[in-house]
Amino acid sequence: MVIAANQPYFCPFPGFFYKAWLADVLVILDEVQFPQGTTWVSRNRFKNDQGPLWLTIPVWKKGLGLQKINRLEICYEGRWPRKHLESLQSAYRHAPYLEDHLPLAEEMFTGKFARLIDLNLTVIRYFFDFLQLPTRLVLLSELAVPGRGSRLLLEICRVLGASTFLVQSQAQKYLDPKLFQEEGIELLSYKYIPPVYPQLWGDFLPNLSTFDLVCNCGLKARDLLRRRQPAISEF
Repeated sequence: MVIAANQPYFCPFPGFFYKAWLADVLVILDEVQFPQGTTWVSRNRFKNDQGPLWLTIPVWKKGLGLQKINRLEICYEGRWPRKHLESLQSAYRHAPYLEDHLPLAEEMFTGKFARLIDLNLTVIRYFFDFLQLPTRLVLLSELAVPGRGSRLLLEICRVLGASTFLVQSQAQKYLDPKLFQEEGIELLSYKYIPPVYPQLWGDFLPNLSTFDLVCNCGLKARDLLRRRQPAISEF
């Protein structure tokens, strides 16, 4: 069984789903610490006539100290939900498949989600269904495993009975391969090359939110995600 893991990004880029497609199980690291500073967990890039369009989901942090991702509550002060929705509608008004995915955008910014994790998982599951990914999603909080860093990932593999742990090539430096070797778990790495596809507003920008991909390409996004990539290799 091939296991991969990732933090629950907000409206993730296609590489998130490519990793999922390569694995049998994708573990969502919802119970790790929310990163300090900028993070893909609460923001992502879209595209408008000015170039990259950053949308951030504000969360309550002041006076709360370090928080786990699955404890973060969304801050609904101000008019940002309406502004975000209007920004997406304006940015993608000429996209051929916007109408198919506009209900998702509307759901993201209705204010119905108290916690950031609930919003992010709704979006992730939506794209899993649309892209027809057979991968099983598992939450770290469902596994009740201890540890941090490499030891946490190793415990995830143990609990799920993994034979292989998959990681993007850039993340190899954060793992201790000896820990996995001692447990007989194979480590594999892959390199992700962003697909190039028809895009609105000038020059192509890679690694935007998957919302950009599906609004511009519709069902063809499935084939683009699965297109031939560099070979997976051992560490």
